[in-house]
Amino acid sequence: MSSERKKNPKHFQLNPNWAQLQQKLKSFAKPSRHSKNPQSETPNSILGKRKERPNSEPDDAKPNPLMPTNDDSSVTDVLAMDCEMVGVGQGNKSALGRVTVVNKWRNVIYDEFVRPVEHVVDFRTRISGIRPRDLRKAKDFRVVQKKVAELIKGRILVGHALHNDLKALLLMHPKKDLRDTSEYQPFLKY
Repeated sequence: MSSERKKNPKHFQLNPNWAQLQQKLKSFAKPSRHSKNPQSETPNSILGKRKERPNSEPDDAKPNPLMPTNDDSSVTDVLAMDCEMVGVGQGNKSALGRVTVVNKWRNVIYDEFVRPVEHVVDFRTRISGIRPRDLRKAKDFRVVQKKVAELIKGRILVGHALHNDLKALLLMHPKKDLRDTSEYQPFLKY
């Protein structure tokens, strides 16, 4: 049977769509690096449409929510905080591994790795981003706790599931000054 396939190449035929795609791919010539007019050699996409990428963002483009809106790194009246946890004990217990605080301009004002009191058995790197080397020079929990307490005192604190972060820091904050996105009704629909 295999000898029949070798003798008869028409036994196996490509799907016409696949053959058409291969032809289009072969027809694309790589643009020369020394081209005098790079605009004239803009490659087409596989679908035959021209690839267009603007050189700059349009004036009406929305700002990236993760990018700072200015270079003001001062402590503002509103702060956002996020804590990352690592596994300690049997691995199912969480301990603070990192604290990050940003101001209302999205500028980082405090970002520290924290040395847990207990031995770390699970760095949870896929979730926390924390690696063993990050905790080698980490600060003592009490030092970080004191600094965060000073920063957030008397300010509005924004975060997701803030009760978990505050619990990990062994801190309390007035409920009237908390803005927890995990309790924000429009987000609960999803």
